Amino acid sequence: MAVTAIHHPTGYRPRRGLNWAFIGLLYTSFYLCRYNFSIANGAISKEFGFSKSDIGTIITTALLAYACGQIVNGLLADRLGGKRAMLIGAAGTVIMNLAFGFASFWGLLWLFVTIRGIDGYMQAFGAPGFVKINAAWFGPRERGRFAGVFSFMINLGRFGITKFGPALLAGFVFLGLWRIPPLHWRWLFWVPAGVATLVACGVAIFVKNTPEEAGFPSPNPEETAGGKVQTKIRVVLHTILSNPVVWVVAFAYACTGAVRQSIDQWFPRFMHDAHHVDFQSAQFQWLGFLIPLVASVGSLLSGYVSDTVFQGRRAPVAAGLYFIETAVILLAAQFHSANAAVVFLVLISFTANSTHSILGTAAAMDIGGAKMAGFASGIIDSFQYFGGSLAGYFLGMLLDKSWDYYFYFMAPFGVVGGLLMLTIFGRTSLAKPAKSG
Repeated sequence: MAVTAIHHPTGYRPRRGLNWAFIGLLYTSFYLCRYNFSIANGAISKEFGFSKSDIGTIITTALLAYACGQIVNGLLADRLGGKRAMLIGAAGTVIMNLAFGFASFWGLLWLFVTIRGIDGYMQAFGAPGFVKINAAWFGPRERGRFAGVFSFMINLGRFGITKFGPALLAGFVFLGLWRIPPLHWRWLFWVPAGVATLVACGVAIFVKNTPEEAGFPSPNPEETAGGKVQTKIRVVLHTILSNPVVWVVAFAYACTGAVRQSIDQWFPRFMHDAHHVDFQSAQFQWLGFLIPLVASVGSLLSGYVSDTVFQGRRAPVAAGLYFIETAVILLAAQFHSANAAVVFLVLISFTANSTHSILGTAAAMDIGGAKMAGFASGIIDSFQYFGGSLAGYFLGMLLDKSWDYYFYFMAPFGVVGGLLMLTIFGRTSLAKPAKSG
């Protein structure tokens, strides 16, 4: 199938790349500040005697706050602009990560829950702002591939914390010169906060909300007018909430979230507790490398295939991925060795993150366009975290009984997600049709 080339003015792609690099790195730092908890999970539980359901309460609170924040902050991003939204979120997550580290001096469960909940809400400024900026810079036939690159930045953050988090706990040699002794787990929250602060300064200086602000024409003239991508909240609410496809994609995305968070929040402790794998072992290091790697590859491939082979249709690709995911999860439950766990965790991450990118990012931009992508992203992404919240307290309760429940908990979500995608399988456009006359 022939693919028509996409042309942009001279200098457009490098300027978009600069924009993209800084907001991508900022979102990467958000993930450093989010997935640090999965590395600290066991250490916190051991130090203060928290059960897995106690730890799950912290996870669920953060995810529910993030989900609610996506809805509210999606609207705010459409009104304030994506850059401002991302900087507000960066300031919030920096403060809350510093506070979470200091809360270790008291060790109160309710304090950890409260701080992580506020952090979840503040981080929810990130995705709508990120998607809104890039909806203005990328055309419709570029968005699936952008979604794949978006997922790469997410997974860069996951890789970073999985690589350097254990190093902070075990100690390391910095630049071959200075020996850093083993640090308390609170440094898993303080160091990412410092990284986010530095990158946010770069965003404030270099990022532009739209191509027009940087002196280029819009790649979406039908979606923007004179570079203005803000619109009235009433119009955004009506247009997005009355589109039935939004709700199909949102509920499917909840299924993605349940599986994705089951892996991301619990895999370090699963490997440590169920298979006695040390964080510094080669086995865990390979797992920490492969999970974000295959997640990025899957996101890039699914975005490219949906853009080219399916001409911008996301549902056929997502449906196939959901059903493959279910088969992999059920197969994983039949094996009980550490090596098998590594293989299956990697494969599940591949499928979950492939649907994560094309539904939460590409589909949201398809639905909302440059003017409403923030709220479309906020609504859809909120459901990922409503679904993901089940992987906190409720999965924690099951894991207090036995790790045998781990994979079986995830399996039904793949089936439901696939069936939902079949209902919009033939849709060529996800946007709400314009009224005639």
